[in-house]
Amino acid sequence: MSGVAAALGKKAVAASDQVNVAIIGVRGRGRSLANEFAALPEVNVAYLVDVDENVLRQVADGFEKRHSKRPRLVGDMRRVFEDKGVDAVAIATPDHWHVPAALLACQAGKDVYVEKPLGHNVREGRMLVEAARKYGRVVQHGTQARSSEVVRQAIEMAHTGKIGRVLMAKAWNVQLRRHLGHKPDSQPPPGVDYDTWVGPAEWLPFNENRFHYNWHWHWNFGTGDAGNDGAHQIDQARWALGVDYPREVYGMGRKLFFDDDQQTPDTMVVAFNYPDKVLMWEMRIWNPYKMEGVDNGVAIYGTDGMIQIGRWEDGSAFKVFDRSGKVVESGRRDGGTAESHVANFVRCVKTRQKPNADVETGHLSALHSHLANIAARTGRSFTFDASSESIPGDPEANALLGRKYRNHWGTPRVA
Repeated sequence: MSGVAAALGKKAVAASDQVNVAIIGVRGRGRSLANEFAALPEVNVAYLVDVDENVLRQVADGFEKRHSKRPRLVGDMRRVFEDKGVDAVAIATPDHWHVPAALLACQAGKDVYVEKPLGHNVREGRMLVEAARKYGRVVQHGTQARSSEVVRQAIEMAHTGKIGRVLMAKAWNVQLRRHLGHKPDSQPPPGVDYDTWVGPAEWLPFNENRFHYNWHWHWNFGTGDAGNDGAHQIDQARWALGVDYPREVYGMGRKLFFDDDQQTPDTMVVAFNYPDKVLMWEMRIWNPYKMEGVDNGVAIYGTDGMIQIGRWEDGSAFKVFDRSGKVVESGRRDGGTAESHVANFVRCVKTRQKPNADVETGHLSALHSHLANIAARTGRSFTFDASSESIPGDPEANALLGRKYRNHWGTPRVA
C-alpha cells in the first residue's frame, strides 16, 4: 500500500467492486445526492435515511421510478453504521448533525461525503479532521466547485500571475430570501422522529420556522447564509488567495430587513486579514437584484487585473479583466459539477487518495463562515490564534467556537 493509501485508510474498495453508499438526510440536497451517486455505475445506493417518514417515502418513490431500484429505508442512521456492507455515507442533514453523524461514520469504518458547512462550529470541524486522520477515512466536503474544471482554471490563473500579484478577494451572496413570519411552537407532524432530529443540539420545542429548510436561520441548528450559500464563495475566495487562517476578523452582521423568526443576519460585511492579503465577505439576502451580474460570486483582485467567478446568464463561469477593466478572457460553465464532485469522492474511496475537498480543506473554509458569524453575534472584531484555533482575550467570542450539547447518543466525541 502506498504512503498516501496507508495514511488515508486500511481498507480500499477494489476498482472492480461496487461502492455501497447510504444517504443520510434525503430532503433537498440529500435527494440530489442520491440521484448523483446512483448515476455512477460503480455505486449502489443501499440506504436512504431520514427521520421524517413522509419525506423518506416520497424520495424513495421518486428514486425507484428513476432508477428502477428501491434502497432500504431506515429512520435511524445507526443501522447504517452497523452494516459492514456499507462503504460510505453521504450526509445531508441539518448543519447541527453534520459532524456528529460523520464522527459516528468514521468510527464505524465508513468514508464520508458531508455537505457544507463541514460542521456547526469551529471545534466540530477540528474534531472531524482528527477523526478522519485517526480512523483513516476519506472525507469529502460538499463544496462542489473544487471539482469544477472551469473554476479550477480560474483559480490557476490567479495563482500563476495572470492578473499580477493577488492581494484581495471578495465573496458575496446577494439574493432575495423568503420572509418566514412568526409562528408558535406546536407538535411535530405525524411520522417525524423529532427527538432524533434535534439530536445532540440543545432541546427546543418543535416549530415550523425551525424545521424543514427554515432551520438554516436558527443558531441552534444552522449557520445562516454565511454557512449556507456563503460557504461556497468563501471557499473559492480563500482558495484563490492561497490562505489558511486569518489573524484578525473585522465586521458586522445584523437583521436590517426581515421582521420574522429568523435569528441569523440578513446583512453581513466581514473582512478577514492575513499577513499580506485580505478576504471580504458581503451578504444581503433581501436584494431582488444581482451584484456584478450574479447573485453569488467571487472577485479576485490583482495588481494587473481581476478575475470574477460566478454563474452569468450568458453561460460564463469566470471572466478575466485587464488593467483597464476590459474583459480579455472568459470560461463557460461546465455541466455536472456536483456529479464530478461525487465521482471524485467515489474514486478516492477506491484509491484512498485525498479528495478535491479534503476534510482539512473543508474545515479551513467553513471556519471562515463560523468566524463571520461570531463577528455578527458579538458585534465586535477580534484576533484569531491559528495554533490553538482560539480567540484570545474575548471569552464570549471564544465560547462561540463551540457549543453546548444535550445528553444524546449523537453527542460528538472522538473516541
